[in-house]
Amino acid sequence: MKVRFTPSARLQLLDALAYINKDDPRAALRFRNKVEKTLRRLEEFPESGHAIPEFPELPQREIIVSPYRIFYRIKGRKIWILGIWHGAQLPLEP
Repeated sequence: MKVRFTPSARLQLLDALAYINKDDPRAALRFRNKVEKTLRRLEEFPESGHAIPEFPELPQREIIVSPYRIFYRIKGRKIWILGIWHGAQLPLEP
């Protein structure tokens, strides 16, 4: 399987990295490395994420790369990253 980003999810990741980088460039690099490692694992084990607690009936799943939540959906042979939110953000709707 291959991981692909929606344009908005890619922007959210870049925004998160820029925000972290502002205060601690090394922390931003560590976070980027953790995200990359997690996404490589996801390619091999796409079901390793879990249902989104706020919306368990939806087909989307999430993985946590603290303090961020990465939302994704499996479609065919691709894993689409749909969004990346800070853990303090609560989704009000799917």
